[in-house]
Amino acid sequence: MDEREILTWQVFGQASRRLAELVAADGFRPDLILAITRGGLFPAGALGYALSVKNLHTMNVEFYTGVDQRLEMPVVLPPVPQAVDLKGARVLVADDVADTGETLRLVRDFCADHVAETRCAVLYEKPRSLVKCEYVWKRTDRWIEFPWSTEPPVVAPVASDEAARRLGA
Repeated sequence: MDEREILTWQVFGQASRRLAELVAADGFRPDLILAITRGGLFPAGALGYALSVKNLHTMNVEFYTGVDQRLEMPVVLPPVPQAVDLKGARVLVADDVADTGETLRLVRDFCADHVAETRCAVLYEKPRSLVKCEYVWKRTDRWIEFPWSTEPPVVAPVASDEAARRLGA
């Protein structure tokens, strides 16, 4: 049995459409979609188009550092969304996978004091996830290969301290 779940661009299109249909069928009409970057950018964009939501925000959370390698806990990287932009909104948090659920929990907790309602939509949810998402395309316990992250970068990654210097931090 193959230990990997492979998502192609074509299947991603079908999966994201189905995810949007699940949200719509539930009657949830988000005011904004909050993408967890980087993997959540793709589902968030697709959901935005399918659900007619133009208000998309991002929250950059670093947790995974390699294949099945992660930091001790997720860290929010700047720029951090402004609470005033979320005030009273119905928010759909979008990500590619709920693996441990730590990242989704961090984002949901961040939103909790500012928004009217938060729901989560992911392409994949793993059984061990701390967060049980309202909208899931597929559940799996396999390692997932996403079409946007299977190929190596075309340039060398920039070290965190170099990136901070470029941003003036």
